[in-house]
Amino acid sequence: MWEFIGDRYRQILYDSWQHFSLVVQCLILASIIAVVLAALVYRSKAASGVANSVSAIGLTIPSFAMIGLLIAPMGFGVPPAVVVVTFFAALPILRNSVVGLAGIPPSVVESARGIGMSRFRTLATVEIPMAWPVILAGVRVSAQMVMGIAAIAAYSLGPGLGGFIFSGLSRLGGANALESVVVGVVGVILLALILDLLLVGIGRLTTPRGIRV
Repeated sequence: MWEFIGDRYRQILYDSWQHFSLVVQCLILASIIAVVLAALVYRSKAASGVANSVSAIGLTIPSFAMIGLLIAPMGFGVPPAVVVVTFFAALPILRNSVVGLAGIPPSVVESARGIGMSRFRTLATVEIPMAWPVILAGVRVSAQMVMGIAAIAAYSLGPGLGGFIFSGLSRLGGANALESVVVGVVGVILLALILDLLLVGIGRLTTPRGIRV
């Protein structure tokens, strides 16, 4: 194992960075999409129900099958990986965003509007900050989930540590096959832990002190 890592440590570090970068960038994109959609639908019970249903049903779609279907229109490489990771990342964030925004007391919103705040300013400076802990919980769930999905994206020759996993599985029983799989799996777990710690730190820095207390 140590010989395998020593011979390929540069490739392991490079793939780890690509994997981490893919997940973080898709997570940011998914958060923006999910929060915007939640802001559009959370005031309507019917629209909120549809959003929650979509987020629940979307999680039942096998990620491996979705990647396979996207290879035909998008080809191999980064594009299908980005689409799949972003899609799955947005689902828990959308659900939590709807719940967080809908849970804000109407009296708080009315008070903000009563002092002359516009609808957009109320949303940006009052509602989203108050709902932020709930939204961030969804982001953390998404981060852990899509860290593994990003590894599956290697099936379409996407970037990341999934290449080690698929390479090892394709020649299981051969030389260094087990080492390749272990490096990929352990690397994904370590990256997930690092990202979760970063999100915890971001939560403490960005959550308003009054809400945090």
